[in-house]
Amino acid sequence: MTATGCTVIAIAAGTEELTRHVRDTGAEVIVCGLDDPSRDELEGMRALHRDEPRPVVLFAGKAEPEQIEAALAAGVAAYVVEGMAPDRVRPVIEVAIRRFRAHQALREELAKARQGLEDRSLVDKAKALLMQRHRLTEPEAYRRLRRMAMDRGLRIAAAAATVMSEK
Repeated sequence: MTATGCTVIAIAAGTEELTRHVRDTGAEVIVCGLDDPSRDELEGMRALHRDEPRPVVLFAGKAEPEQIEAALAAGVAAYVVEGMAPDRVRPVIEVAIRRFRAHQALREELAKARQGLEDRSLVDKAKALLMQRHRLTEPEAYRRLRRMAMDRGLRIAAAAATVMSEK
């Protein structure tokens, strides 16, 4: 694979060994050649993607729809059928890297959105508690919460968590 501008760091016999090699070497991309990807191998890929997320290219001999779907669900960025032709490797790796980056960006955006919703919910609960405790209007409760956050150098969600923990 060095002819394609890639360097083979290790060859692994199974996904446990593969995960160890990825951790030890810090490989940027994982290229796998599996004739008939088994459920166990794909489950290993899922664990690898969870623990050591990297772009994964899977060259496979079979193209059963279930296998392709399972591979994509396991984090495989590119599933290529009919062998690993040297002239195809580099472009496929480039596509896999870009697809992986796009997927990671979406995951990060989703995580931020979820955190924002959790923060908003926590702030709303803290406002309700302040309104009940101190007979405040909603804007007054929010100002009190915001003032607490500024005085303590906290984000408003952290101030809300403090209010909620002082029940």
